[in-house]
Order: sequence, then C-alpha cells, then structure tokens
Amino acid sequence: MTDLVTTLQQALSAPADGSSDYDLNPDVVLPDTRKLRPAGVLIALRTDTPEPTVVLTKRSSQLKHHPGQIAFPGGKVDATDQNATAAALREAREEIGLPPEQVRVLGQLPPHETVTGFQVSPVLGLIDGPFSPVPEPDEVAEIFSVPLSHLLRERNYLIEHRRWRGQRRYYYVVPYGPYYIWGATARMMRALAARMPK
Repeated sequence: MTDLVTTLQQALSAPADGSSDYDLNPDVVLPDTRKLRPAGVLIALRTDTPEPTVVLTKRSSQLKHHPGQIAFPGGKVDATDQNATAAALREAREEIGLPPEQVRVLGQLPPHETVTGFQVSPVLGLIDGPFSPVPEPDEVAEIFSVPLSHLLRERNYLIEHRRWRGQRRYYYVVPYGPYYIWGATARMMRALAARMPK
C-alpha cells in the first residue's frame, strides 16, 4: 500500500494541464468571459477490500441535474467551505456517510471544466480503515466500488458520442459490469490514469 500511495502522490505532483468536457471536441469555442463555479469531488480509495477500489455513486433519478448518472461524491463549493477539498469532504459525508477524519487526502488533479459551468477540483483521498457506506436517499440511488486497477488502464477507456444541443459531442466512457461510467467522471479518472507511470 505504501508503494501505491507514493506512486499516486508522484502522479498528482507531475505537471499537467487541466481537463474539460470539451477535450474531445476541439471545434467548440468557449468564450473567455465565461464564469465557472468552483466545485470539488472526492476520488475516495478503499483499502479494506481485496484490492484498492474507488467509491462511486449512482445519482438519484429524481435529481434535477444529471439524474441516474455515475458520479464521485462531491458538489459545489459553499460559502462555508474553506476550499474545494473541504467541499469534497463535506459532500462525501452527506452523500455516502464518509467521515472527513477517515480520509487521508493525497492531493488534487488539475481542475476539470464541465459543460454545466463548473470548475471541478478532483481530490484524491485514501479511506483509512473499514467503511460502511450510507447513501443519502434524496441524492444517491446506489453506492458501489470499482477496482482502481480497472480505472487506471487507459485501454479500458472508449470514446463515444451523442447529440447534445444540436451537435455531435464526443466523450470518454469506462464501462464496468452493469455500470456505464462516462462524461466528466470518466474524463477525470482518465486524467489520473494518463499520469501514472507506464
């Protein structure tokens, strides 16, 4: 486990540009005047499993934004949050019942811009000790874990497309069993995979 933590910290410290939902769509011209709202998500690693896994949620189908999609615990930075890391930890407590004091923060990936106008800071954290997730029923339909090894293999990522606002938009997907992990969640994990030593 010590080797994994060291490798992850080295990957996080490597210089790199931020990512975006538009990375695979170079024809999109974004206005310089756009205002992005800060947000934080927690890429939480479980180590109380046979191999390290990443905690993901399936959002409730009743939510106004991104219903039923796969996501990391997280959300926008509130006025009471010191920074994006604090927001990610607060949201993880609210959404999956993860106590902030049980998370050892390893660092952050460069920010990710979403089509919904957020600048998301992906925070990588190690869950110390056993953890029994508790979903927030109004927001989270399911909590599940994916082997970190699966998400760190770049060959597991596919590029798909769909029509969005009248145009064809391309995005990454990284399927796992019955779960369709795509969009910003897949893009942020792929950014980490690309930084890992080959």
